[in-house]
Amino acid sequence: MKSTIARWSMTLLAMGAAAQVAVKAQDLSSSRQSVGQPSKDRIVIGLGAAVTPVYQGADDYRVLPLPAIDIVEGRFFANFRNGVGLNLVDDRALTIGAGVTPMPGYRRRDVPTGVDRLSWGVGGRVFANLTGGGVVATLGATQGITGSTGGFVADASLSYPIILNPKVIITPSIATSFADGKHMDGYFGVNAREAAASGLDQYRGKAGFKDVSALLNIVYRLDSRWSLTGSVGATSLLGRVKDSPLVEHATRPNGFLALAYRF
Repeated sequence: MKSTIARWSMTLLAMGAAAQVAVKAQDLSSSRQSVGQPSKDRIVIGLGAAVTPVYQGADDYRVLPLPAIDIVEGRFFANFRNGVGLNLVDDRALTIGAGVTPMPGYRRRDVPTGVDRLSWGVGGRVFANLTGGGVVATLGATQGITGSTGGFVADASLSYPIILNPKVIITPSIATSFADGKHMDGYFGVNAREAAASGLDQYRGKAGFKDVSALLNIVYRLDSRWSLTGSVGATSLLGRVKDSPLVEHATRPNGFLALAYRF
């Protein structure tokens, strides 16, 4: 068991930095990929691609090939929403877990000339999933540890998995996030040196609600092992963060498509 955990931890952390930009478009959690499965333990591995802005608020898009991972073995989990960690409480109605997860940055070529790149980081995450009446509610919090902004982000979401038939699961979701001033300034801020080099106005981010998202996820089971997952959604930046000179569009759509195999 320990060797399995170590192997999957290294795999996810190696792949996760590239995939986190599409996290809202790819949530292969038990509420979607495994509704109706008799056992929570699973290993789901696949390959897909996301169409996503190069950073939040950007004008440009990129097509990003990335893996699809959803693993649960006992208390151990690995996925792109919560990272790698352990479920401390795990029953039908309530799951509470903790782990580490990538925190996204952006490349220098994705932002205006003169603005520094933002390195990817790793954050410590805690979360709780509450299921009742068919609705899955999630509360989470991530504190940056290394790289990226080093800031704090809290998130909340509501999902409603709908089993249309044994082959098709549709899950509409809504989500929002709140970030502290360190994260807002690190991700959206433009300091005096960057303003002089880029010609942009200076901007200092402050704590507040960062964004709101809507997502429609569809899982189509090809057979007992193979499934096709597709997602379409949009994210809108909120409040003062829309005033950042880095933000060209407050609302941007995104999409994801993956083929996955359940071992």
